[in-house]
Amino acid sequence: MGLEVVRRNNITVTGHEDGPVVMLAHGFGCDQNLWRLVVPELAERFRVVLFDHVGAGRSDLSAWDRDRYEGLDGYAGDVLEICQELELTEVTFVGHSVASMIGVLAALREPERFAGLVLLVPSPCYIDDGDYRGGFSRDDIAELLDSLDSNYLGWSAAMAPVIMGNPERPELGEELTNSFCRTDPVIARSFARATFLSDHRADLPGVTVPTLVVDCVQDAIAPPEVGRYVTAQIPGSAQVTLPATGHCPQLSAPAATAHAIADFAGRPR
Repeated sequence: MGLEVVRRNNITVTGHEDGPVVMLAHGFGCDQNLWRLVVPELAERFRVVLFDHVGAGRSDLSAWDRDRYEGLDGYAGDVLEICQELELTEVTFVGHSVASMIGVLAALREPERFAGLVLLVPSPCYIDDGDYRGGFSRDDIAELLDSLDSNYLGWSAAMAPVIMGNPERPELGEELTNSFCRTDPVIARSFARATFLSDHRADLPGVTVPTLVVDCVQDAIAPPEVGRYVTAQIPGSAQVTLPATGHCPQLSAPAATAHAIADFAGRPR
């Protein structure tokens, strides 16, 4: 596939050429630029691989296929193709939000590729179900998706500050709003369904690579109960709760986020 994969996902490689590999995967409505505040610290010790999911950032929009990307498996396949193209092994995969479950699916398919997973504010299922609290009711998600369908730009302006949190720092919410608005609305609607209607709880016990769950003390999208659930379900996993609020700590608390990633990725396996 060669340059096709590089172009498709707008792959960027930086940092220590011979260092351990850290791959950073962004969440819904974002792109690799949202990692920019954590990359400098990581680049001092690690070979850092960044990319854009198809349909986001500067990815190749023509590569988007509704059937391939109707669920998260297609995105997981892209991660594995990137690893294959760059001949990456012993990868520490860092997935933000929905990308955490993309990493879980990739590690289930090819565990030998991965040295570890860092699941940053993960959620395997956003919908409350019995004793499981995902943070949203089915009606909440239906309303969210209807709003996104009817007025994507308006939805972005309303939701981004909620997702970001930190109302005392409105520039952060504005940045996320702008990121959402740069995303093709048709692709964003599809990715939103793949994100908010997914349920990957049953996949968690099958993870065999070392895993770190990183959450925040307050998060409107992935409440603390979710982080505890993910940690309990993945055998041998550890958890770090950042002294931060909101769903994008790589922007609101970049130093603490980078430290958590570097501490885990730098441990001998």
